[in-house]
Amino acid sequence: MSADESIKLDHQLCFALYAASNAMTRLYRDRLEPLGLTYPQYLVMLLLWEQARGDAAPHTVKSLGERLHLDSGTLTPMLKRMEQAGLITRTRDTADERQVTIGLTEQGSKLEAAVAAAQREMACLLPLSLQDLARLRTELRGLAAGLQAETAK
Repeated sequence: MSADESIKLDHQLCFALYAASNAMTRLYRDRLEPLGLTYPQYLVMLLLWEQARGDAAPHTVKSLGERLHLDSGTLTPMLKRMEQAGLITRTRDTADERQVTIGLTEQGSKLEAAVAAAQREMACLLPLSLQDLARLRTELRGLAAGLQAETAK
């Protein structure tokens, strides 16, 4: 590929990822908004539902931030809004007040069924087979891990 070709927008992997991410997030937003969730809040809820099923240790603000790649300046206000909406609890650790444990409320737990229905609807909208989606997810996780390792240098 020539230098002139390589600088074209349509040849940029970063733009393809950006466009796909935006489109996916918009589709999710249309399904999550009626449930009172933003896409980042949805991601928090996924982790908390995993925790409630015993698939993960109790989450703190720090562990959620690490898992979702969000800093506390972004995460803390979002968690406050989720607490005000009645979806989660935030509890300071009595042994270490710097640690805040995040848990589900009954209302937050009940939301899981509605989100599962939205996920099923999303699966029907995706223009790839389940096998292709699994392969793409694996490749994207590998790409993300490699890029994160580069930024950690």
